[in-house]
Amino acid sequence: MTLSLDSGALEFAERAAKAHGISVSSWLSKAARREAVRTGYTPQKPEPVVAESDEAELSAAEKDLRAQG
Repeated sequence: MTLSLDSGALEFAERAAKAHGISVSSWLSKAARREAVRTGYTPQKPEPVVAESDEAELSAAEKDLRAQG
């Protein structure tokens, strides 16, 4: 993903991120979420994460193996 910021916004984000001890990318992500919620965005139920699906499949396979003896 490519994101363009004006120099003033980038400088602000860099300073704020440094003050919070996090990366600029992380700070921008958090700022975007806060602004979205502040302006009325209601998040939808997230799609299952692949890792969660993998974990469920692994658990089911282990259960099947135990049942087989």
